[in-house]
Amino acid sequence: MAEPATLSFQPYLSSRFKALVWSCLDSDLTKTAVFYAERYFAMDPQSHEARHLYATALLRQGQPHSALTLVKIPREQQCIGCLELKARCCTTLGRHRQAKEALEESMRDVNFASSASAPSRPARPFPDEAALRCRSGNMSLKGNQPEDASVSFRQALALNPLLWEAFEGLCAIGSIPDIDELFPSRPPPIKRTPPEDSLPKPIVPTASGAGFFTPDTGNAGNLFRPTHPLPFRIGTAGPSDSIATNDSSIYPPEINFQQVHPPGRSQTLTTGSTQPHASRPLSSADEAGPVAKKLRSAAPQPEMARSSKTLKITVDEPLEKPPIPRSASGIGKSNIPSLASSTATRRSTRLNSGTTSKPSKHHGPKNATLTSRRRQPHLRSRSMESDMDEDFQAAYSPSPPSVAHSPRSETSPSPSNWTSTHEQAAQEAYEWELAEQYLYDLVRHFASATRALSLYDSPKCLAELEKLPYVHQTTPWVLAMIGRAHYEQLEYTNAERAFRALRQLQPYRLLDMEIYSTLLWHLQRNVELSFLAQELLSIDPRSSQAWIAVGNLFSLQKERAQALTCFRRAAQMDPSCAYAYTLSGHESIDEDLEKAINFFQSALRADPRHYNAWYGLGTCYLRMSKVRLAEYHYRKSVEIHPNNAVLLGCVGMAVERRGDRDAAFVLFDRAVDLAPENALVRYRRAKILISMKKYAAAVKDLEMLRSSSPEESNVVFQLAKVYRLIGDDVKSAQLLAIARDISPKSVSKIKKLLDTVKDEAGDDRMDEG
Repeated sequence: MAEPATLSFQPYLSSRFKALVWSCLDSDLTKTAVFYAERYFAMDPQSHEARHLYATALLRQGQPHSALTLVKIPREQQCIGCLELKARCCTTLGRHRQAKEALEESMRDVNFASSASAPSRPARPFPDEAALRCRSGNMSLKGNQPEDASVSFRQALALNPLLWEAFEGLCAIGSIPDIDELFPSRPPPIKRTPPEDSLPKPIVPTASGAGFFTPDTGNAGNLFRPTHPLPFRIGTAGPSDSIATNDSSIYPPEINFQQVHPPGRSQTLTTGSTQPHASRPLSSADEAGPVAKKLRSAAPQPEMARSSKTLKITVDEPLEKPPIPRSASGIGKSNIPSLASSTATRRSTRLNSGTTSKPSKHHGPKNATLTSRRRQPHLRSRSMESDMDEDFQAAYSPSPPSVAHSPRSETSPSPSNWTSTHEQAAQEAYEWELAEQYLYDLVRHFASATRALSLYDSPKCLAELEKLPYVHQTTPWVLAMIGRAHYEQLEYTNAERAFRALRQLQPYRLLDMEIYSTLLWHLQRNVELSFLAQELLSIDPRSSQAWIAVGNLFSLQKERAQALTCFRRAAQMDPSCAYAYTLSGHESIDEDLEKAINFFQSALRADPRHYNAWYGLGTCYLRMSKVRLAEYHYRKSVEIHPNNAVLLGCVGMAVERRGDRDAAFVLFDRAVDLAPENALVRYRRAKILISMKKYAAAVKDLEMLRSSSPEESNVVFQLAKVYRLIGDDVKSAQLLAIARDISPKSVSKIKKLLDTVKDEAGDDRMDEG
């Protein structure tokens, strides 16, 4: 993908992001709003509008500290919108004096203007069906109803595939959609060029550049309906993936938009209601839409008149095309086509600026009905139209009638009369299409990475993230995914590097901090973990992430009772947090197996795909000598996370315990192939090699472990035992002396080994590690 600095269509892409974010905020889909606002801010960090929108989304999501950090910039760089947002964040945090100071400072600004003079955007009184189904899925997910959540999320994505949290919800419950079905590949956009002959070309009309951002004045409850056909989408199958904007300030108020919506199975083509939206003034600069374009001059300039005339869309001459098919979800009342299922080309419209249109002889009755029902557009003088305008309209018709039946076919623009107006319109439509393609490819890459991470395919996830432009690779969302991917691969050093970068970029972030605290626990970073726990508690003492970090700190300090108290507190803060129950089980496993089993089962009730809980149950049953139950639960964890070497090693342990050493060795071998640097799985393979009397291979593994972990007494002891078995008594005695120096408590174990004969030393009863 191209870097944002080289994008010629940046203004169009900015408008697209603004439309998406405001639509999601109005629909209470804050997670999706934050996702797209972060993308917008990453591409244009110098834009105050992008900064305000990102801060507003974070504030709505319940991250006031992070939102305040965005607008808490040097005073010479702050604008009125920054100050107003700072006041809102301080109010949320209870810092009322600071909020008052920010408000008074904003009113003293020389650029201050009241909301009466600020642009307004229509207020959506009710979300559309896609947003409601997505929210229903969120509630089902939190209510432990994964089947209902899957149905709701899939229906939401069928209506609008850009609802990011619906996609993430499906990944979370394991009902993972196929990327090629949800986001099929699209051909690159093609710019319109002068026609080779006088015949009209099948091109979708988009001279206005309005694209997906024309406000839908007749469907106040539908935030995501495309209000204009895709600009210059040549030969592209599949419906629109857009979310229509509710920002009307990007067009002059004098311009009226008549829209054509694709009819359903039983619908006829109708225009929207004339009932206007309720408008609310913006309280701050952060809620202002794009700056209104300057009105075109009213002087009778031919090219300017033609350019502005093409902004008007009527339904006087609808084309006879089959309706766009509905999605496979069975939702028939929505006017939004499904990206995954629809392959029909969008219905086109005629561009017309006159007050009336002469009906053709083929469509007279239908046109008469539509004309009597549609709202009358603004009156325009017929003198502003020209024959060249009609030629341009005919050339932009996507599916024109035959030459014999088309009253406009003989006046189509030819290479000789292709003017700068046509070229400007074609370039504008081409840039709209480029912006749409860029957004589509961007979301596709993010979806592919998220899907891979949900399947615990960390290499593929990292590969997809590498395909993103650099400005997106350094955003909090991507850094968190990189940290989690390395963590799941047991690459703790790389994971720590990613999480540190994330903390520097967003120091008040709470999301994913439970993973970071467990990572520090694995790395035995006592000081860093203590600092993290204190910071998280100061940010939000009622967050589960903070109490998990505190619990991990106590666990690292061997304070199990305090750790268990903190983990249970985390579960009280968020009953749907499966990780809190799992950590409670791990802290109880050495003292009370039945209690630990109850904790792990509670975790699985909160999240059936929590592989760590399945692993904990397997460990409990293995300690209870219930080998078959242990193997079952270990295998369940491997089904969820097939690339985890430790889990494969646990399955191998259970298989070995029930007597199948050959099958166990295959599992250990596969685990070492997955994680060659993992000492635990290599050590277990060495032990099973000793039991299988494959001493040379065992020595190779143990020597490798000794070079990486020279202070590990168990490795030295096993190596001494192998040398004793192959007859090298001198080497064995040297290693036993080293093992005694490293761990004086192993004297009894060493004495027992020396008292046994060589054949008995290879028996499982002498497997002391």
